[in-house]
Amino acid sequence: MNDKPQLPDPLDTPSGVAELWAALRPLTAARIGLPRTGASLATPALLDFRLAHARARDAVGAALNADALQAGLSLLLGQPALVCRSGAPDRRTYLMRPDLGRQLDAGSLALLQASPSRGGLAVVLADGLSAQATQRHALPVLEALVPLLHAQGWALAPVVLLHHGRIAAGDVVARALQADAVLVLIGERPGLSSPDSLGAYITWAPGAATSDADRNCVSNIRPQGLAPDAAAGKIAWLLDQMRSQQRSGVALKDLTGQRVHGD
Repeated sequence: MNDKPQLPDPLDTPSGVAELWAALRPLTAARIGLPRTGASLATPALLDFRLAHARARDAVGAALNADALQAGLSLLLGQPALVCRSGAPDRRTYLMRPDLGRQLDAGSLALLQASPSRGGLAVVLADGLSAQATQRHALPVLEALVPLLHAQGWALAPVVLLHHGRIAAGDVVARALQADAVLVLIGERPGLSSPDSLGAYITWAPGAATSDADRNCVSNIRPQGLAPDAAAGKIAWLLDQMRSQQRSGVALKDLTGQRVHGD
């Protein structure tokens, strides 16, 4: 017979449950254990959700400030970027017609085809679904990445700033510049905890038949996610392996976080 007294379970009390959630919330950006009043969310939690939703909507509709990026790119690379536009003439059309965002307008295509620089790596900065992600994080990524690319012996085609662009528009840019590979830095679809997440999509030998399975992606690039310098290291490794193995996408695995056998 067990005469040992049974201690109360702290989770049987509202204060104990509240303390548990309070300890877990700093570990994730997800909304967990939200306080409730009856069947409804408590007012502070509801207002916080609405604010996050408004920020995500604003991110989708925001425009890219190409002039500010131009200034930073000129300092970094010593030459201006080429400002191009997709086949979508405005933001509304871009959101409603994804196919037009994968193309270039006639003037942009002619501008790229007239560029004297050929081959190497094409770099495209596109607004995507969050222009503020590209605005905030693309330059820090390139500041960390460019020295790594120079060390690997990459020749850089002119950087392209693309308005209303989607990922596949980078394939069109690469073909116009006759580049061996393309890196597209693009604003990802905003979430309720990350309206400014940048994605890097890298493709070897992009062509007319290139699909998403032919790309490698480094995602969630932002200070609260994958830091720009860490992202630059992954991108440089992938590019080096693409050139060495002559392939990308599902045929090329990111091993940067794994130990090499025998180490």
